[in-house]
Amino acid sequence: VLGTGVGNVPTYAAKAKKILLELNTKLPEGLYGLHDIYMPLDPPHRREIPIYTPSDRIGHPTVKIDPSKIAGIIHSDAYDGIKGFTALDDTTLQIGANVCNFLIGEVRAQRIPQEFLPIQSGVGNVANAVLFGLGDAKELPPFAMYTEVIQDAVIDLMRMGRCKFGSTCSLTLSDAKEAEVLDDLDFFRDKIVIRPAEISNSPEVIRRLGVIAMNTALEADIFGNINSTHVVGTRMMNGIGGSGDFTRNGYLSIFSCPSITKGGLISNIVPMCSHIDHTEHSVDVIITEQGVADIRGLDPVQRAERIIDNCAHPMYKELLRDYLKLGKGGQTPHHLAASLGFHTAFQNTGDMRLTDWSQYA
Repeated sequence: VLGTGVGNVPTYAAKAKKILLELNTKLPEGLYGLHDIYMPLDPPHRREIPIYTPSDRIGHPTVKIDPSKIAGIIHSDAYDGIKGFTALDDTTLQIGANVCNFLIGEVRAQRIPQEFLPIQSGVGNVANAVLFGLGDAKELPPFAMYTEVIQDAVIDLMRMGRCKFGSTCSLTLSDAKEAEVLDDLDFFRDKIVIRPAEISNSPEVIRRLGVIAMNTALEADIFGNINSTHVVGTRMMNGIGGSGDFTRNGYLSIFSCPSITKGGLISNIVPMCSHIDHTEHSVDVIITEQGVADIRGLDPVQRAERIIDNCAHPMYKELLRDYLKLGKGGQTPHHLAASLGFHTAFQNTGDMRLTDWSQYA
């Protein structure tokens, strides 16, 4: 019986020569039955994964291993030690409200069915704030999640009756929220299933279920590319996780972030991302506290104008419009020498607002 995460453990266990078991006495025996371990056959014998709703169970509650592989047992008595999320502020609350209002508009326009669709959410404070916003968006019906990670806000949404069910690869909860779930498994048992990452992130299942993908960005550029991982293109803040699986295969792909950070020294809307995890071809909507840029069906210049108008902070709008005028024509009018001008200014002065386009004229 695994703990609060499955990840790739079934694959590792099958391929490993030796296995060390962790016996965690902090976790209750009541976890049995929360997991759904299913491993597809290898190509060319692989069949469709028979999940038709997020709550479908198709596997076994335990991981089966060869006892002869067990090389030792490690005893522990601790939760995962994940820190709690920072308190919601005006910026994150507004981002959450903008996401919810956009989804409500899509339901009203019948681009999302009235019964709604499963949701995937990334991790972090902004993603947590977006999920909290769904608790108050009563025009949206109660929903299910088909996601890689379930974090604190989802547990509260389940208590409120807003989230009916969550299929995940891992419960990534703060220690307090993890204790709440494990102390009340009778309530959560029919609301959560924990699967291998190979199933939670399966492109086939994501596409067939019509999952609405909601992930966070470190920065977005004016043409719709997303940097999820690297600060100024070099320093890794976090891994890409499974966001690519959902972004490329979801029914709708939404990225959200604040328009600025560090009090305005950094614009999170830039001329060109310093690192690209998700290309413009996979991104449908970009949302900041400033507003919503629905870039579906737009050409590159139209995308740039909409992202600047709707998502950039006022202190950076004119700088971004001036950059667009520098473009050397073509289908995507970049000025290659100036495209990382925001990042160069930040490295040289510590303030992207000091970008000087005249040196590139």
